[in-house]
Amino acid sequence: MTIPTSSIEQVIPEQGAMAQPDAAKPAKVKRQRFRFVANKKAAAGLIVLGFYLLFAVIGPWIAPYDPSARGDQLVQPPSGDHWLGTTHLGQDVFSQLLVGTRSVIFVGFFAGIVATVLSVIIGVTAGYVGGRTDEVLSALSNVFLVIPALPLIIIITSTLESAEDWLIALVIGLTSWSWNARVLRAQTLSLRRRDFVEASRATGERTWRVIGFELLPNLTAVIASGFVGTVIFAVLSEITLAFIGVTSASTWNWGTILFWAQGQQALAQNAWWWFIPAGLAIAFLGTALSLINFGIDEFVSPRLRSMGKTKLKTVSGRTVRMRIGFTPVLNNSAEPHTHASKTPVTPVIRKEVAP
Repeated sequence: MTIPTSSIEQVIPEQGAMAQPDAAKPAKVKRQRFRFVANKKAAAGLIVLGFYLLFAVIGPWIAPYDPSARGDQLVQPPSGDHWLGTTHLGQDVFSQLLVGTRSVIFVGFFAGIVATVLSVIIGVTAGYVGGRTDEVLSALSNVFLVIPALPLIIIITSTLESAEDWLIALVIGLTSWSWNARVLRAQTLSLRRRDFVEASRATGERTWRVIGFELLPNLTAVIASGFVGTVIFAVLSEITLAFIGVTSASTWNWGTILFWAQGQQALAQNAWWWFIPAGLAIAFLGTALSLINFGIDEFVSPRLRSMGKTKLKTVSGRTVRMRIGFTPVLNNSAEPHTHASKTPVTPVIRKEVAP
């Protein structure tokens, strides 16, 4: 049975005369040096993260009050003197928020750097060298994969008189590298037999040079994505530990603000200014890091990067935008075409003859 050409044109817009792509123009291939920054999601995330980094550096200097200094205005709403109100001891919430930004950013990025360095060294080495080295490093990754970070930090802080931010970040980094190492090992296994790697080996390049100049540039996006994910995990872990009272209550971060607000029943007192600004700061930081992560995904994936940019124009002048997950079906005819025969079928009735 012959399939009408118009039916194919309806299902596959690029076939036939019913849907033709736009007139091809000689495209000028330009090298986009800042293509990642040109991504709207990544740009928005980087801008917000830049403000946090700025506040982390200059926050203690521009804070209007000492975050631990007590005052006479107890549980007062935001005013000209105290932009985000005061606590039950008259402490300025805005100053606590600014000073606490440095601790959150430091723990997040320090833990992310430690975890990323370990994951790159162990994951890439295991995937490239293989053999017994791969088995030993994979077993080590599996052991650290099941070690819970929060209970370990609680045990360490309970045995020490004062747990500093660097110690908390170090413990988080040492216990959160295994998952990224497994991902990098899998990616390295798929790259080590590629032609460009084999060519480097054939020319006599050393192992460290092959890994550093051939493998790592192709793993940059995976490494960056793992770093951003580790930073998010470290920030939430530190805030959680401060909120449940594990870390020192005299060291200010956003979790410490929420700890005192929950302990003094700020919600029951309708003191919204005591906990909402800290919650919004956490939410905006997580959103900024997530946007950067989305931007990395779109930067390394051509399919995601070209999503929504391909257009097709029909004979009638209608423009259809191609998107991932959507197949446009163009109906330019008055009556739908079917593959079934239009000849009516007459039912056959059998008559049984009595014996």
